[in-house]
Amino acid sequence: MHDHPPSTTCLTDAERLNRLRLIRSDNVGPRTFRSLLQHFGDARTALERLPDLARRGGAARPGRICSEDSARAELDAAGKIGVSVVAPDEAGYPPRLATLDDAPPLLGIRGAPDLLMRPMIAIVGSRNASGAGLKFAGTIARDLGDAGFVVISGLARGIDQAAHRASIASGTVAVLAGGHDRIYPPEHEDLLSTLLEHGGAISEMPLGHVPRARDFPRRNRLISGAALGVVVVEAAHRSGSLITARIAAEQGREVFAVPGSPLDPRAAGTNDLIKQGATLVTEAADVINAVEPIMERPIMLGAREDDGEPLDFEADSSDRARIVNLLGPSPVSLDDLIRMSGASPAIVRAVLLELELAGRLERHGGGLVSLI
Repeated sequence: MHDHPPSTTCLTDAERLNRLRLIRSDNVGPRTFRSLLQHFGDARTALERLPDLARRGGAARPGRICSEDSARAELDAAGKIGVSVVAPDEAGYPPRLATLDDAPPLLGIRGAPDLLMRPMIAIVGSRNASGAGLKFAGTIARDLGDAGFVVISGLARGIDQAAHRASIASGTVAVLAGGHDRIYPPEHEDLLSTLLEHGGAISEMPLGHVPRARDFPRRNRLISGAALGVVVVEAAHRSGSLITARIAAEQGREVFAVPGSPLDPRAAGTNDLIKQGATLVTEAADVINAVEPIMERPIMLGAREDDGEPLDFEADSSDRARIVNLLGPSPVSLDDLIRMSGASPAIVRAVLLELELAGRLERHGGGLVSLI
């Protein structure tokens, strides 16, 4: 069973090095990276333009640009522990993850690349799981694996580790919040080593990066983004698993929830998901029947806000001032900025990119932006 992967490419060593430098430079996130690459054509040219663009955005001083030596050292260190650094459309990069607006421009992968190209189902849930929840997570993971699906999860305590352990033989993928050499929680290093024998692990973070609280929502978007759908087994109110479910819905992925007793707070979140329209799941067949029609459709890149005309960095001072004045701490949409400023979409996007490179812009979900 294979997903429908896009046509594969292969970066030159020089371009891979420069792309790593670009994404590791200050204030360059996945969306900014893609805009720069689309406009300038290659990472080296984009790197050369960073200081000027940040200055236009009002930066008091140039941001740090990752050096060639630093990027080369990261690639060498990754290779020594068996991590390949791949771009979207390259072999081993999960094809559904590549369709995201904020897909990692480079992804560190470890394990079996072929496995990462197969259809995946995410299973997530409470770290403080009940015995029944752990048992169900293991059962559904095993059954999905037997049906040819790869189980993907976050290597966390509780439901995540139960899903991983039950699908080791059929293949499972761990998504890491830190670098490949900074496993969290530390007691799951043995589990990771075992699942890598038949499975894989992915991370967008550099080696040596110790995961922080804000890194887990970033990780969660990879878990859901690589999958056809997300199964939430147990989740209390305000659980991280509910964040994953929300992100999955925003990404257009299927959301499944396992019902639980209304007397168990660990089921409160999953029961709410069902009320909100998530598919109720009591066995693997519920998931398989829902995703089979999706698997018949080829994987397509979604419409993206910067896929139209190229950026226009020739905005005059009045255009730039008008756009900046419309921004504030409250998030506003790109469409509203274009309408209210009277400037072209290409100029508005260019000014926003300059502000982001200057560290003055924050991007929110749903294409909203605000001034820092």
